[in-house]
Amino acid sequence: MITVLRLGHRHYRDQRLTTHVALTSRALGAEKVILSGEKDDKILESVSDIASRWGGNFTITYEKNYKKVIDNFKGKKVHLTMYGMPVQKKIRELRTEKDILVIVGSEKVPGEIYHAVDYNISVGSQPHSEVAALAIFLHEYFKGTELEKEFPGAKIVLKPSERGKDIKSMR
Repeated sequence: MITVLRLGHRHYRDQRLTTHVALTSRALGAEKVILSGEKDDKILESVSDIASRWGGNFTITYEKNYKKVIDNFKGKKVHLTMYGMPVQKKIRELRTEKDILVIVGSEKVPGEIYHAVDYNISVGSQPHSEVAALAIFLHEYFKGTELEKEFPGAKIVLKPSERGKDIKSMR
């Protein structure tokens, strides 16, 4: 199971990007997002609503104390950072792990995070979006199989179409 910990969410600044972290997590194979920082009921409700309509086994929760989440997590802890080891050099090792906590920041990540994790992983060594890093990490971890993932219990299903929208409501 992959859990994503979103560090340092700021309601006034990060609402859209944190929502994208959660939606990317869900769509690309993570089963849970834990929001840390400022509590944002709007994001928790919105993402939960999307998960209930679009299906799958996914939850989003809030935990004020990110240190508690990291300390209590039983699997491997991975921090996505441009300062880490290249994902392509570590992904084979990580694929053997079944429970992974993937940590993505918003504001400046506290230095202690770099020492509290098992892996500091980079997706390139240039500034970029945490959503992009998360997407590439999940894609590499699942070897692309997440792109064909099915979402049980979906009330909405899209059928691929070259033009237009082909939406099937499962109600």
